[in-house]
Amino acid sequence: MTTTTSTRIREFRLPDLGEGLTESEIVQWRVAEGETVELNQIIADVETAKAVVELPSPYAGVVVKLHEAAGAVVDVGARIVSFEVAGEPETDDPTPMSASNEAPEKREPNLVGYGAAVEKGGRPQRRSRTLRADTSMGTPVTTVVGPTAGRTAGPTASPTTSPTTSTPAGPIASTPAGERPRSTPPVRKLARDLGITLDALTGTGPGALITRADVLAALAGTAGSPTATPAAGADPGAEVPVAAVRSSAAGSTLGETRTPIRGMRKHTAAAMVASAFTAPHVTEFLTIDVTETMDLLTELKAARAFDGTRVTPLTIVAKAVCIAISRNPTLNSSWDEASQEIVQYADVNLGIAAATPRGLLVPNIKAAQSLTLVDLARALNSLADTARAGRTPPADLAGGTVSITNIGVFGIDAGTPILNPGEAAILAMGAVRSMPWEYQGAVALRSVMTLSLSFDHRLVDGEQGSRFLADVGTILRKPAMVLTMV
Repeated sequence: MTTTTSTRIREFRLPDLGEGLTESEIVQWRVAEGETVELNQIIADVETAKAVVELPSPYAGVVVKLHEAAGAVVDVGARIVSFEVAGEPETDDPTPMSASNEAPEKREPNLVGYGAAVEKGGRPQRRSRTLRADTSMGTPVTTVVGPTAGRTAGPTASPTTSPTTSTPAGPIASTPAGERPRSTPPVRKLARDLGITLDALTGTGPGALITRADVLAALAGTAGSPTATPAAGADPGAEVPVAAVRSSAAGSTLGETRTPIRGMRKHTAAAMVASAFTAPHVTEFLTIDVTETMDLLTELKAARAFDGTRVTPLTIVAKAVCIAISRNPTLNSSWDEASQEIVQYADVNLGIAAATPRGLLVPNIKAAQSLTLVDLARALNSLADTARAGRTPPADLAGGTVSITNIGVFGIDAGTPILNPGEAAILAMGAVRSMPWEYQGAVALRSVMTLSLSFDHRLVDGEQGSRFLADVGTILRKPAMVLTMV
């Protein structure tokens, strides 16, 4: 047997970017078919549910084919590009290795920090479960749902009985007997509300998943759609949601613009719903005179230590939050439902809500409590600039313990912020306004701000939340009072 050097085709599959996500969108390709690339050369910008990430090439060679177009949403583990790689030894076996007969690699070793490739399409496998079909017209049919979905067998054989073949009763539906049609909880609820039976529908989504569009198409009787039948027990005169009727009206757009829900918007929506319906929110408000804080900012901007560093009210609020947490540590904790434990953190990983062209991000500053005021100001500036540019690394979006949202920049005074999932508190700082205020026994024009604190009432009692908010207010009202707190 002789060994020669030739080329072979190597496939690159979308890696797990270390965030536990199952899909990503290809924002743009930085290479074209036929182009020669080097190892670790950036070949694409990929948007996860949290940030835009630069994707390096795991091989040096020639780009043979780009399997997905820019703008496509791709599952983790799906192939996205094929390379022709030179200089690899191969035997005198006359059958060349090709991309189609290679087993997917367990790991892309050159993508440092990206983790192992996800197998089986990059999605978690559902646990197998056994469902019973209707037994009214014969031997029950047992269907296994999960990794072996789609296979229907007769009753489970036992040592004393032999299996018998059964014939499904009634018309053949689009899903195997006894198996619940594949759909998401919101789609199932919509179908119930509209009186649509999912068993009669054929899903057009990935893996025959029944989508919202399939349900609405059945309602409208769109050509080519399966005939919808009323759900058992549904009230024929039940009121149909106006939005559903409007969306399903054939040929009627009503000036609507529809945008696919994906990427950051999809992640943000899921996170906010999970937070709002998991953590019992309590929100408290405090309006304070921050004139002395605004005077302090003027002095800091003129100080040599802050030369070239942008200092804003957010800088002072961030430092005040770190000091107040040292006195009220329960606000720097999380609820571990699985282990039934409350986890209290030593470091304050301070999240800052940032509005970006791609949606809301909450990157965080690690161990913010250990930073000096000038270092904290620089960290805040860097964090904001990186977020607006869409280049926030995944590591900066994970591990936050408490957050601040600055709604004052939009001219808003107060609100009821929703907790970032996994955190115990979020503080909203309102706009600084010149207002008549009681000062030294008289009415004077002062700079006034409203603080809004939302906290998880499972973790934080009313007393603890109130003391924290009062501490932050004290620091902003009289910055010199911080000397009594540290």
